Amino acid sequence: MSAPDRYAVIGHPIGHSLSPQIHALFARATGQRMTYEAMDGGAQPGGFEAALAAFIAAGGRGLNVTLPFKLRALAAAHAASDEARLAGAANTLRFDAAGRIEAHNTDGAGLVRDITARLRQPLQGRRVLLLGAGGAARGALLPLARAGIACLRIANRSADKAEALAAEFAPRLPGCPVRGMGLEQLAALSAPHEGFDIVINATSASLAAQSPAVPAPLLAAAALAYDMVYGAAPTPFMQAARAAGCPRQSDGLGMLVEQAAESFAWWRGLRPDTSAALVAVRAALQAQQRGAAADQRP
Repeated sequence: MSAPDRYAVIGHPIGHSLSPQIHALFARATGQRMTYEAMDGGAQPGGFEAALAAFIAAGGRGLNVTLPFKLRALAAAHAASDEARLAGAANTLRFDAAGRIEAHNTDGAGLVRDITARLRQPLQGRRVLLLGAGGAARGALLPLARAGIACLRIANRSADKAEALAAEFAPRLPGCPVRGMGLEQLAALSAPHEGFDIVINATSASLAAQSPAVPAPLLAAAALAYDMVYGAAPTPFMQAARAAGCPRQSDGLGMLVEQAAESFAWWRGLRPDTSAALVAVRAALQAQQRGAAADQRP
């Protein structure tokens, strides 16, 4: 019998990654013969490229790519999907028998799937406010537009960056008016027709225990406040949305699981059910939090 197909996630650092657990659950649920490991690409120049070449040479079939290598993953590819090209980054690679590298970005599709399927929040015809203008925001733009949103506003601490991102993507998002602005300009959006149905935090503020400065009335008027960051407890953005009166908040753990399922389907040709994996990784996060709290006791 031939060896199982080999897959991995690469990043630096990588010990925190939940991807091996998620893909192991997917493989068992779908009966796929495959292994999945975590690889540290290191901090040295050329470390990612060397690890990538070695993985392909050893017969690897595909890689998930996390920080800080998503830009370099796209640069290393021989071909790339529209999602990867427009995002300017790749989080998934696959290799053919000749060693050619194809790049894809499943982050935005994972976001849309989590919102529409798990949270059952329709995107068709909805007004969306996207906070942030970095890589996470870029990866979300095309999938959100394809989901049929009515309009998109990109708000960032630096208005120039948000305006530049909107100007870059506007010609590529037909039927979806897109505009960039500074966070401070959100306070002027007070009329009912200027509100948003969904507010998505694509900044890293929650990682620093902060929340983007969004006026409480905008959050209160939204049906959903979604943070791409995830954790064992509600993020600062989720807490701010709840305090403002937003009826529903979610972190990005579902997005993580759904983008993994998109990668799995791209590699294996079938899409796994994600409900059990989400329950398992949520439990793992909570166990880690309890363990960390126990370690801090005197």
